[in-house]
Amino acid sequence: MSKLWQKTTNVDKLVENFTVGRDRELDRQMAAFDVLGSLAHTKMLESIGLMDAADLMLVQQELKNLYTEIENDNFEIEPDVEDVHSQVEMLLTRRIGEAGKKIHSGRSRNDQVLVDLKLFFRHQLQQVVAETDTLFRQLIQLSEQHKDVLLPGYTHLQVAMPSSFGLWFGAYAEGLVDDLEMVLAAWKITNKNPLGSAAGYGSSFPLNRTMTTRLLGFESLAHNVVYAQMGRGKTERVIAQALSSIAATLAKMAMDQCLYLSQNFAFVSYPENLTTGSSIMPHKKNPDVWEIMRGKCNRLQALPNDVAMMTTNLPSGYHRELQLLKELLFPAFADLMDCLQMATFMLQNISVNKNILDDPKYTYLFSVEEVNKSVLNGTPFRDAYKQIGLDIEQGNFNPDKTVSHTHEGSIGNLQNQQITEAMDKVIGSFDFKKVEDAISWLVK
Repeated sequence: MSKLWQKTTNVDKLVENFTVGRDRELDRQMAAFDVLGSLAHTKMLESIGLMDAADLMLVQQELKNLYTEIENDNFEIEPDVEDVHSQVEMLLTRRIGEAGKKIHSGRSRNDQVLVDLKLFFRHQLQQVVAETDTLFRQLIQLSEQHKDVLLPGYTHLQVAMPSSFGLWFGAYAEGLVDDLEMVLAAWKITNKNPLGSAAGYGSSFPLNRTMTTRLLGFESLAHNVVYAQMGRGKTERVIAQALSSIAATLAKMAMDQCLYLSQNFAFVSYPENLTTGSSIMPHKKNPDVWEIMRGKCNRLQALPNDVAMMTTNLPSGYHRELQLLKELLFPAFADLMDCLQMATFMLQNISVNKNILDDPKYTYLFSVEEVNKSVLNGTPFRDAYKQIGLDIEQGNFNPDKTVSHTHEGSIGNLQNQQITEAMDKVIGSFDFKKVEDAISWLVK
């Protein structure tokens, strides 16, 4: 099988294997999107006279057949085929003859892989949004369910002030709202059509890039053809930032879970079958799921730097190491999706300790409450602070262990409805239906 770029001299096998790398393995994930790009591109070719109606009909039908095969997991990139683009074109030519050779007119492998990646990333981001939203709803439900159960709040890992499970679960829910703002930015930058930029300098064919933008459901063009190519690397960097933002929220929650499950805290518990044991200590209930999640999410937080180091100081134009970005981004999506799904699953099985504050070590948790009560009764804050401090030093501190927090976002006023409305607003900013309708029309 000759390569799309092959001239007359064969490339040394060592060179070929080194430069192809993991492309065959990773490109399998882009196969459906390569077909979608070709469906749109060939319709456009026919509209400008570079493919006749009979050939278009043959090509479209076989591309749709291929799309179905891919969806049914009946597609492989053959060992001697360099990448997914070569495999699709080879299969078309094998099945329908000369018409299959015409699909590459007006494009380069550069813009072909760019549009494949954009479509793949767009799809993956939509899945991330869906899983993040599922976790968000679980956290809000738990926040409401346990809103009256108090637990200690900490600063410097020292007992600080009263908190609640309502606040704790709700805090991570609201964190995911901001994380999806980052994902929305990544979606907007991803959802621009690079097809027609060819090798980065356009084409002498009278391509209709607006048409392929509409057919593929993109929000707009990447207008300047040089910038369309420069977007490779930049898109990945922005996506990496978005994924790392969600990962940071999950990593912090995982760390809390590991602490709170330990005997020294004992704030939460899980069924035996969701924790692991020890090979020598029969009493152990280890939070392995949360520990693995913490590790995966900490690694994901390095992703923006990995992408930046791959792309820093590259001049404009295409450079081969850009293909290595797939090795960073593709597994990152899979890891984050696993973590989101596992976090939701674990939280569906969490139990909370409703009597945490009965332990006398949390008595001083209410010192600020007592200071504030004195202030509300007319004592200046500094005098009230000193008096409660003296009571603590002299062993005379005996607080009322009830709290009355009413302001927005506090223990007694969680504002979960407002947080949910904020999440709904962010999710509504993703125009998923436009994309889904475009793809459905292309493959029907």
